[in-house]
Amino acid sequence: MTTWGSEMETLILGWYVLVATDSPFLVGVLGALRFSGTLTAPIVGVIADRMSRKVMLLVLRAGAGLSAVALLLLAAFDLLEPWHVFVIAAIGGFFRPADNVIRQALIADTVPRDMLMNASGLARTTQDTARIVGALLGAVLLSQLGLGWAYLGVTFFYAASVLLGLGISSIKPDVAFKHVNPVTDLKDGVRYMMKSPVIQPIMFLAFLVNLTAFPLTNGLLPVVARDVYGSDENGLARMVAVFAVGALAGSLAMAALVTSRRPERFMMFAMVTWYVLLILFAGTNSNSVGLPLLALIGASISFSMISMSVVLMTFTSFEMRGRVMGVRMLAVYGLPVGLVAGGWLIERYGVQAAITGYAVGGLICAGLAVARWPSLLTGFARPERG
Repeated sequence: MTTWGSEMETLILGWYVLVATDSPFLVGVLGALRFSGTLTAPIVGVIADRMSRKVMLLVLRAGAGLSAVALLLLAAFDLLEPWHVFVIAAIGGFFRPADNVIRQALIADTVPRDMLMNASGLARTTQDTARIVGALLGAVLLSQLGLGWAYLGVTFFYAASVLLGLGISSIKPDVAFKHVNPVTDLKDGVRYMMKSPVIQPIMFLAFLVNLTAFPLTNGLLPVVARDVYGSDENGLARMVAVFAVGALAGSLAMAALVTSRRPERFMMFAMVTWYVLLILFAGTNSNSVGLPLLALIGASISFSMISMSVVLMTFTSFEMRGRVMGVRMLAVYGLPVGLVAGGWLIERYGVQAAITGYAVGGLICAGLAVARWPSLLTGFARPERG
């Protein structure tokens, strides 16, 4: 429910800002603001290691719902202006990274290590179905009924996520939060990660894909839909839905079929494929070619990101999971930087040059990462227990 509402919100606000301002740069800024809480994710991770993760998740999702209500009221009374969207997106952007930190920690808490690949794939299907439902439903409501009714749907999904969240089970930590110094805990977490030969390269690669690969599908697709394919909001929804179908297929394959004992190798293969597909997508303006490529991009993203999460959860101890996943979210800060820079590059050089440049740069940096950390291909030493 949370991701369904979030994906509706992404499409609705992205199209609204593009139409209202006619600026790809501002669309990129909007996408960046939706990750404004990334810098606080490490602190969220510290707290998540010391109190009920279920309670934290409910509070965060209630906050996301309230931010949606604020925008709904502005739209209902015909008071909405673009600057309102940016402010509310920045407020709501605090909740998304924190929600992701706690959700991934809960998965690792409750699933045996040998099932993490499958469980992570299954969990990601909620995000993929959200893109399908959110894109199509958001576009229909926006085009047929207007922004206010479309945002009523967003608010409903956020409210449902809070109610359903009451049924979540969680493992309570042994250490009482009141006896813990959050700063000391955060330092311990950073020290733990700096000593790990696994977490360092994973953090680098996470930042890299957020900076150079995700901007196309996580904020700049409205610009591509309008300027390259000549589409309206319904055409944008079709592109998002096709992309999400591919991602869903990839997630289901990971959940049901993939049992790789070396997820780091699988991750690198999928990441290189992702960049190659981006280059091919940038070179076409035909729906008959571009839409299948978008589906393949979606599948490669699922393969890459699920494998990356599995590597992190496999090599992280229970008491450090919140902190590690919190610092991992800092890598997401590459996405807002990539979105803002991508919007500027599109205005300056065009869509094809911007996407191709990002993908080529990403491939080069991925190659440098393998040269620096050969274990990304040869395999990391497996932990004895977790």
